[in-house]
Amino acid sequence: MCGIAGWVDWRRDLRQEAATLERMAAAMAPRGPDDAGLWLSTNVAFAHRRLIVVDPAGGAQPMHKQYGTRRFVITYNGELYNTEDLRRDLLARGYRFDGHSDTEVLLAAYAHWGEACLSHLNGIFAFAIWNEAEETLFLARDRLGVKPLFYAERPDAFLYASELKGLLANPLVPAELDRDGLSEAFLMAPSRTPGHGVFRGVKELRPGWSIRVTRRGSRLHRYWALEAHEHLDSAEETAARVRFLLRDAVERQLISDVPISTLLSGGLDSSAVTAFAAEGLKAQGRDALRTYSVEFAEMDRHFRPTAFQKSLDGPWVQRVSELFATDHRRVVLDTPELVHYLGAALQARDLPGMADVDTSLLLFCRDVRRGATVALSGESADEVFGGYPWFYREDALAAHTFPWALRQRDRVALLNPEFAAWLEPEQYVANRYEQALAEVPSLPGEDPTEARMRELLYLNITRFLPTLLDRKDRMSMATGLEVRVPFCDHRLVEYTYNIPWALKTYGGHPKGILREALRGILPDDVLYRPKSPYPSTPNPTYLSAMRSQALEVLSDPGSPLSAYLNRTAIERLAREEQDPFALPWFSQLMGLAQWFSYVVQLDLWLRSYRIRPIADRGAPDLPHVVLQS
Repeated sequence: MCGIAGWVDWRRDLRQEAATLERMAAAMAPRGPDDAGLWLSTNVAFAHRRLIVVDPAGGAQPMHKQYGTRRFVITYNGELYNTEDLRRDLLARGYRFDGHSDTEVLLAAYAHWGEACLSHLNGIFAFAIWNEAEETLFLARDRLGVKPLFYAERPDAFLYASELKGLLANPLVPAELDRDGLSEAFLMAPSRTPGHGVFRGVKELRPGWSIRVTRRGSRLHRYWALEAHEHLDSAEETAARVRFLLRDAVERQLISDVPISTLLSGGLDSSAVTAFAAEGLKAQGRDALRTYSVEFAEMDRHFRPTAFQKSLDGPWVQRVSELFATDHRRVVLDTPELVHYLGAALQARDLPGMADVDTSLLLFCRDVRRGATVALSGESADEVFGGYPWFYREDALAAHTFPWALRQRDRVALLNPEFAAWLEPEQYVANRYEQALAEVPSLPGEDPTEARMRELLYLNITRFLPTLLDRKDRMSMATGLEVRVPFCDHRLVEYTYNIPWALKTYGGHPKGILREALRGILPDDVLYRPKSPYPSTPNPTYLSAMRSQALEVLSDPGSPLSAYLNRTAIERLAREEQDPFALPWFSQLMGLAQWFSYVVQLDLWLRSYRIRPIADRGAPDLPHVVLQS
């Protein structure tokens, strides 16, 4: 994996802008700690930071190749899991390769098929290719959005980068927030509206989309989307198909020239990935699979079962590790680390995020990176198979809003009333929800219950999953760790999306068809273990530390949050509530402790990113941001 950045400017000589391109790349240096590259021409410039996973000698970027009379340049972040299939096809068509990197294969695929190459790719990617003869820049992002890509358009210029900080390193992209950006930060976060870059004038290239840039402007194209069609396979056929697709995805993703591992929680999803990975490595004659788990100090002392988190992970991790003879490592984190690295997690994500869930993942990935460069993880199984509690709660099913954010009014009550009124929060969130529903592919004549579950699955795949993928990419790449997600294989997602809800919950169990597909691969106790999410610390010392820091921020007259938050309401909350998981304002474990963390991150974000609010459309007085030296 890597960090990419680039700039097209039809009026400026970019050969004189090497320092700016280097700053854009340097801002994302942790994504590529092994190498850096720059390519400059009159109107186009590429920058690259490289994490070496495959072909250390032959995969340097930006890569430029001549095919006949045509010359192309590529900067690429990702991994193609069907590289060898593509290579064989292209070799038969007369192409030749200097090394065995997927970068070179991708460039040849574009040279041969043009923009249609995307239909041939199986992998996670974000890339930009310059076609010198046609003066065309082509950018694309993988189907599920595992790899990030942001861009900004200016008069006669186009800029892009893997991360927001890469764009903000260019003086053409100031850190400004208009009303929509403030709404994303205060109402939607830590999720984000697809395509929205939060900062003014910044956009995200959405998953499954590409963009073509020429002197005449840019053109967006959606090359992939979920489709609705009738599912005709029996339960037995469906389980067999799911098992084949998941095993194939895992085996494809074992390709690496560096050490590989899995992130193991002892839950259904990570255990399935671990089982297939251990099997695949053994078949290849490679060393035993290394697995890693994360937990918090004194977890057994402070843990209490909830509707979301019913059991500790530790015993289950040990059970699965012993079952598949993995080389297992435990990572144990404590409150002081979670507090100390809250700012580092913000810097990694570029936006206020998921508090200790982000910070612990950042520290977890840091420790994994000491023994492995690549890890496989179980993200997206709950989205595509319907595993979250809100798929089964009547209040969530009936709510006309995002089911992971049912406490929106409580959240808004903590905002300054004047600021909240200007944002029009109910209307903003409702518009985003209706926008999402309008995209859902429908099946004529579908039963109302099936239609509603299809809506929820679509919302989870396109609105909630990106939050988790964004978190996983930022926290892992900030440590130079590449994380792969087999459940995001587009073939599996396409197939699973159309499995009827009654079959998805086969046997009356959440994710029942996945459990049936894994029968005989995992033991029954692991197979039917109730879902347990990525852990959030229940230690009261974390709540205490974050509450103190949040109140300190609110009492600071220089804090830019003074115009945004309701200090009286938050102080009352700090006095009255003691439960760390009270006020569940997002997802399953974002409660009171995480809200105080979010306040701290918001303040740090506005200051350290030197963010300037743009008052428009009758805005209340917005503060002048105090800049850090």
